[in-house]
Amino acid sequence: MKLLRYGQPGAEKPALLDADGNVRDLSGHVGDITGAALTNEGIAAIAAIDPKSLPLVENPGRLGPCVSRVGKFICVGLNYADHAAETGAKIPEEPILFMKATSAITGPNDNVIIPRNSKKTDWEVELGVVIGDEARYVTEADAMNHVAGYCLINDVSERAFQSERGGQWTKGKSADSFGPIGPWVVTRDEIADPQNLKMWLTVDGVSRQNGSSKTMIFTVPFLVHYISQFMSLQPGDIISTGTPPGVGLGIKPDPIFLHAGQTIKLGIEGLGEQQQLTVDAA
Repeated sequence: MKLLRYGQPGAEKPALLDADGNVRDLSGHVGDITGAALTNEGIAAIAAIDPKSLPLVENPGRLGPCVSRVGKFICVGLNYADHAAETGAKIPEEPILFMKATSAITGPNDNVIIPRNSKKTDWEVELGVVIGDEARYVTEADAMNHVAGYCLINDVSERAFQSERGGQWTKGKSADSFGPIGPWVVTRDEIADPQNLKMWLTVDGVSRQNGSSKTMIFTVPFLVHYISQFMSLQPGDIISTGTPPGVGLGIKPDPIFLHAGQTIKLGIEGLGEQQQLTVDAA
């Protein structure tokens, strides 16, 4: 299934995308696409509904973030061997973890706001893993039973804030609008192999990222297992699993960064596409 949310910010309604690409309203069955709806039990209940019995939404308009009330937005740094190489970093021996503020989460096609005093705002197409059932000290073999599905993420980053202002990476990852997620959560049964998905991103029509999840250093099941050794993963939590090469920071000889008035488009095989306009902070 493909689960989504539509409507204006703060007033989104839950829905699913049927086999014909139509949006069908789920409001009569679930309050929202939150952790409760994304557990194995919750997904099974939604899957039992005949999509044609649901109200057709002819003009859904804006799509909201595909998951509501995300508890934790966990990111994995330098998780693609070819991306680590372009930034001059060595391949990590263990996953590099950091948090992205949940206030950064926006809809897949909402504007990306260039923060005040930003000089190095950058793009990153990433595979998002959405947690279903709670995961605490899970084994790698059992990890996928705790995954609800996947989503497309643009892990927008301000490199100067991230690496030149001291401390951890979180301050360069958490500005408002720096976490577009969606257009939908694709349940795990629809993605046969999350380690073999094509990923791409363009800026103003110029191809910047063209990679594959097959170059991930640490796989999805390993990441779920690994992170669960340090914190419980709750239903609705999101793991952003890293980006392939082609980010602005890695462009040689002179890095290229975003400014207001640009159009970012990105997608992952089987997970849909996003499009954002960059704007200056008010």
